[in-house]
Amino acid sequence: MADIKYYDVILKPVVTEKSMNLMGEKKYTFLVHPEATKSQVKEAVEKMFAGTKVESVNTMNCEGKKKRVRGTFKFGTTAKTKKAVVKLTADSADIEIFAGL
Repeated sequence: MADIKYYDVILKPVVTEKSMNLMGEKKYTFLVHPEATKSQVKEAVEKMFAGTKVESVNTMNCEGKKKRVRGTFKFGTTAKTKKAVVKLTADSADIEIFAGL
């Protein structure tokens, strides 16, 4: 297991229609480091965003898509990713990077 610091865990937020609808239920979606665990994601969210308390974390591993290499009949794949859906407690502060979207 790699030694991952809390500021390396969260890569970027996922901004889709589905993730925006989940924000009404205090659920936020992030792309995270592929080797990050649920407890590391929880720690990173609580340290990076002041006033937040995490209730639960759901993660999913997304396989890379098959892509055809330009000009040939060979196939390659895009990089694997990992997503995390973080649910905050009812008395927790909202995450500000999603404000105004």
